[in-house]
Amino acid sequence: MKLLTLLEVGDMTGVVIVIVGVIILGALLLSLIVAGIAKLIYESKDNRKFSKKQFIQTMLISLLICGLISGYICG
Repeated sequence: MKLLTLLEVGDMTGVVIVIVGVIILGALLLSLIVAGIAKLIYESKDNRKFSKKQFIQTMLISLLICGLISGYICG
């Protein structure tokens, strides 16, 4: 019986994993930049404080949007 693999791409499994990893790291970096810009804009008015929870929520929302765009483009 043949061993089933997660990615049925022959000998190109490593390349696919690297490509997916680069896409994930790129999305994380982009969402980090977007959250940083949002933090700068939020804190520039009325001495408000951007909490760590708000930063993580902003980063997650941006990451989800990046995933939706990536899925739309690649799919």
